[in-house]
Amino acid sequence: MSDTLTAELEKYRIGPRMRELRLRKKLGLVQLGEHTGLSPAMLSKIERGQVFPTLPTLLRIALAFRVDLDYFFRKNEAKVAVTRPDERVRLPIPGGSSPPAYLFESLDYPLADRRMEAFLAFFPKGGPRSEPHRHGVEELIYVVNGQLDVVVEDEAFTLSEGDAMSFDSSVLHSYHGNREGDCLAFVVTLT
Repeated sequence: MSDTLTAELEKYRIGPRMRELRLRKKLGLVQLGEHTGLSPAMLSKIERGQVFPTLPTLLRIALAFRVDLDYFFRKNEAKVAVTRPDERVRLPIPGGSSPPAYLFESLDYPLADRRMEAFLAFFPKGGPRSEPHRHGVEELIYVVNGQLDVVVEDEAFTLSEGDAMSFDSSVLHSYHGNREGDCLAFVVTLT
């Protein structure tokens, strides 16, 4: 498993949450094993974070404690999110295309229950136009460098470095990096 996946899974603290439930119920690992059908050694490894359980295994544990599966996936409600450049994952849109219409990095993914989403979007030279799409309530685009063509409904706009644009994102819209060079933009959407 990659370091990124391991780090993300560790944030959920599945093992410590399981141990906390077990101790609250005053169960030993052997007793919990009898209720779940899992070996005490496996349960110990899960509690110590040496192994991440599969969903069916975690469901067995949740049923033994009479909690919902989502109990193990609730993150602590973060009020502040700091995302370092080396922690972000750059995702191509659409996935698997070469070149993609654009690549984006979420700038605020650690925050739970956010009302906006912020992205750093990279539009490569020669990339295709994105598929028309709609989402959320409102969108703001700020071009950091390069040029970006944006179509909202049937109206086309060309944005250059320093230009900003906001629009109702519940209507169809698409993006296209200008063919003369790469483009980098901040994109913020309200959900």
